[in-house]
Amino acid sequence: MISFILWLIAVVLVVSGIVSLFRGEVLWGVLLIVVGLLVGPGGVSIFT
Repeated sequence: MISFILWLIAVVLVVSGIVSLFRGEVLWGVLLIVVGLLVGPGGVSIFT
């Protein structure tokens, strides 16, 4: 259950990061994508 929640948070962060990139907010977009990849269970999770 917790891994699904982390996956969901990661997806939301990466999608909002991509949207920020398209709006011209490059630094904020890259930051959101990196945080999303770190939180996600497929990446290097900071909670394990």
